[in-house]
Formats: sequence, structure tokens, C-alpha cells
Amino acid sequence: MIPTLLGVPFDGASSFQRGAALGPGAIRKALRSDSSNSWTEDGVDITAPGVLADAGDLAFPAAADWTTIVDEGVGRVLEGGGAPLILGGDHAITFPAARAAARRFGPLQIVHFDAHGDLYDSYDGDRLSHACPFARIMESGLAARLVQIGIRTLNAHQRDQIRRFGVETHEMRNWTGPFPLRFDGPVYLTLDLDVLEPAFAPGISHPEPGGLTVRDVVTMIQRLEGHLVAADLVEYNPLNDPSPRTGLVAAKFVKELIAAFRRTGVG
Repeated sequence: MIPTLLGVPFDGASSFQRGAALGPGAIRKALRSDSSNSWTEDGVDITAPGVLADAGDLAFPAAADWTTIVDEGVGRVLEGGGAPLILGGDHAITFPAARAAARRFGPLQIVHFDAHGDLYDSYDGDRLSHACPFARIMESGLAARLVQIGIRTLNAHQRDQIRRFGVETHEMRNWTGPFPLRFDGPVYLTLDLDVLEPAFAPGISHPEPGGLTVRDVVTMIQRLEGHLVAADLVEYNPLNDPSPRTGLVAAKFVKELIAAFRRTGVG
């Protein structure tokens, strides 16, 4: 399986600001930027033949069911022998993407980097909001294990949801540094850029002070142990990123995720 980029330019489930739909194109532009080169830290040239494929961007006609579009798009990548590396888009896309991956691999081991738990049963009356994907994933039986890292915005309802679903939540108030991520089944890694301290990534819609550093996240990706079968990078909002500092951070994460796919046996 070759790591395969799949753009999902959807932000119709965002609760505060729109703009994440512009993320896929901006991340691809950052990947091509002369600001850096095409090599991962462990020595993989992502432009070399057979290292990375690109399935383009999904289209979202106004009247269509967006969850079906994402599910089927991820499914096509998997059926074609690719390992989906999904560029969002808001975090709502993780539910249908995980549904497609679980249909192929069975219950997933999900590692979730985020400032927010995204476990609301419903948010502003929308059960498919970007604040709800992990409630939908867990109640649908798509995940055998959910590990959350960087969380720092929990309320009473989300704490109840954590107990209900048996989520392993590593809150920032207890953070002592990166730790190994060990899984014994198919792994889906989902990375919301607002897991970072906003000083490192201003191009997001929901900045939450007190987050991880870029190095923290890179180190944990590099320490991942398990069979990585799919990943997504979500909630990049280029409208809030004039530098574009956050786009370059997103591109860094994409390169290290490609290396992780190859290291864990997919590439």
C-alpha cells in the first residue's frame, strides 16, 4: 500500500469559522514550497517514485450527502491499494473516513491529537458537527481503542462521554512530554492542528492556548508503533494564516506521516 494524499475540502460541519475547506490546496502548496526540501527526517524523499501517490480532491455538490462522498472516496483509495493520507477539511470528516477504513480493516486503534475531545453527542443541534465525530465513531463500534492527546477543553458532558466510551484521554494539564504510542491492530491517526500551541499554528479556527509544540507531535509520530493504515490532518484554516506559517507546519506533519506509513509496514 502506498501512502496516498486525498483532499477533502469540506468545512460544512464547522461550528465557528469556515475556511478549512481551503486546507488541502494550501497544504499541497506548502509541500512544494522552496522553504524546505522533500525529505523526511529519517531520510525518505517523498518525491521519489513509489513513495507517495495523490488521488486529488473530492468534490461536494450542494445536494449530496457529504458523509457518503468522504466514505466512498476513502474507500476508493483503499480498494486501489493506497493508504489514505487525508487532507482536511474540518474534523467532521474523520467519522466517515474511519467508517471506510473500519469496513476494510475491522475495528480501529485510533490516536487522536487535538485540543478538543470532539465527543459531543450533539452540538448546536448537529450530530455530525466537527465537535461530534468521536461520539459517532465510538457508538458505531468503529474503534476498539481511542487514545486522545493534547486535550484541554473538556466540559462535564465530554467527561461523561469519555467514561461512557472508555476513551484514553491524555490531558495537557498532566503533560510531561512525548511518550511511545503502541498499538496491536490497524491504526488510524487523526491530527487536528489546534492540538498545537497557537503561537506555532495561528492558521486554525479554534485557537486554544496551552498546547503541544511541533516537536512534541513530530516525536510522537516518529515513535508510533503499530500498523498505520490511514491518517488525516484537519482544521487548517488558511484564511487565518497569512504568513503561511501553519501551512509549513502542516506540510512537515504530512512528510513525517508518510515516513510513519513506510516504517510501520504500509509503504
